[in-house]
Amino acid sequence: MNRKQKEELVKSLHKTFLNSQSIIVTHISGLTVSETTNLRSNMRDANCKFKVTKNKIVKLALKKTKFEHLDSLFTGPTAIGSSEDPISPAKVLVNFTKETEKIKIIGGGVETKSLSIEEITNLASLPSLDEVRSKLIGLLKAGPTKLVRTIKEPSSKMVRILAKKNN
Repeated sequence: MNRKQKEELVKSLHKTFLNSQSIIVTHISGLTVSETTNLRSNMRDANCKFKVTKNKIVKLALKKTKFEHLDSLFTGPTAIGSSEDPISPAKVLVNFTKETEKIKIIGGGVETKSLSIEEITNLASLPSLDEVRSKLIGLLKAGPTKLVRTIKEPSSKMVRILAKKNN
């Protein structure tokens, strides 16, 4: 990789860090091509990014971002999961670590807060932003429906009573 390619990679990673709400740092060793493809596919489906990077390049890209405090995590064979949704990368990576021991979560961060492995596992158990939105929409739609049903119910009961008496 020449100098210009490295500079472009640093700029790209820096932009990723600026636009992300959360970063999950993992150690990887021995992932097969099919496992890596499966993981990347799962991450893409959840609107997340997964990138295997060189530690020196990541440390340069972290400068002047809200994740600068995570630079000590970048030792050994690392890869990064990131997203604009703070919960999605944690969900996908925690689920993937249950399938294989070739990837291990070593830490991460949400905004300016560092996360331990336990906190990342807890974060993964929360509903995603899309799940919260769908539940909220369901609650908003249920209110008017229940109100109409409640208003309509007394007259429906009266019709049923009259129908029974006529039989």
